[in-house]
Amino acid sequence: MAPPFGLTQAQETLAAQPFSILLGARITVFGDGDAVVELDARDDLRQQNGFLHGGVLAYAADNALTFAAGSVLGPAVLTGGFSLQYLRPATGPTLIARASVLHSGRRQAACRCELYVADGAGAETLCAVAQGTVLTAQP
Repeated sequence: MAPPFGLTQAQETLAAQPFSILLGARITVFGDGDAVVELDARDDLRQQNGFLHGGVLAYAADNALTFAAGSVLGPAVLTGGFSLQYLRPATGPTLIARASVLHSGRRQAACRCELYVADGAGAETLCAVAQGTVLTAQP
């Protein structure tokens, strides 16, 4: 019997993604249909007005949704698609993407993600929401 896919394995998977390394992403929660991806909002990830670039938020939502689904479907999953609604500019030193599975079957999961920025004191502000589907990868 294979060992369960837990937080350590999820962290190893994230560490094997060159783009995730480039962004400095980390996974801090993984399991039971939930995942949290965090990253520091560096200056080189901001757009011209000083806000965290929308593409960075999209990356965080995509990975958090996929990891949440992977916690119930297994590690071989791919994003089927997702939508993202920006609610307010992302300012603050830390981006936090919290995703959870809303419904899953054998080969697909529907997930939701809320994206927050946290200030230095830990107060969080909701800046975007995402919803998507994740599918098991087929060889």
